This record gives sequence, structure tokens and C-alpha cells, in this order.
Amino acid sequence: MAKNLLFVCATGIATSTAVTEKVMEFLNEKGMNDVNYSQTNVASVQQNSDDADLIVSTTKIPYELTTPVINGLALITGVGEEKVLNAIYAQLKGE
Repeated sequence: MAKNLLFVCATGIATSTAVTEKVMEFLNEKGMNDVNYSQTNVASVQQNSDDADLIVSTTKIPYELTTPVINGLALITGVGEEKVLNAIYAQLKGE
């Protein structure tokens, strides 16, 4: 069954695009090819998170959400990147 990832940044364009590329490449290398994704800005995250299995955000989300959120800022800075990628993979695998 396909998983749905939602990438969030302040504008829904710049940093979420960079993070999306890194995460999708990592998941493909792990053989996880059944992942759909979309991007949104933080202001729209509540409306766009209903179908998401996981949210990866580079900014603080000021709302209570039922969807799990992983802070993806390390994917921009490079500090702790591997840990974040593995956490995303584990969450999608249901571990």
C-alpha cells in the first residue's frame, strides 16, 4: 500500500523541494518506491494533512495534528541528516 508524505516549509516551495528530493532519493535507494508526496506551506498544513501518513517539516508547525511530524531541518543543514532519513524510513515502514 502506498504511503503519503507531506513536505512542509514556510512557503511550500524552496526548502521543501530540496528536502523532497533528498528524501525521495533515499527512499528509492531503500527500495521503497510506493510513496506519494506533496508539498505545502505551513499555513495550509492543516487542510492538506488529512491523507498524509507522515509530515516532514523544515519549520515549526504551530498546530496540533494527528499525523506524525518529523523535523526535516537536518536535511537542509546536513547535520544529523542520516538520522532523520532513517527516522522517516522507519516511520513509513511502521517500525
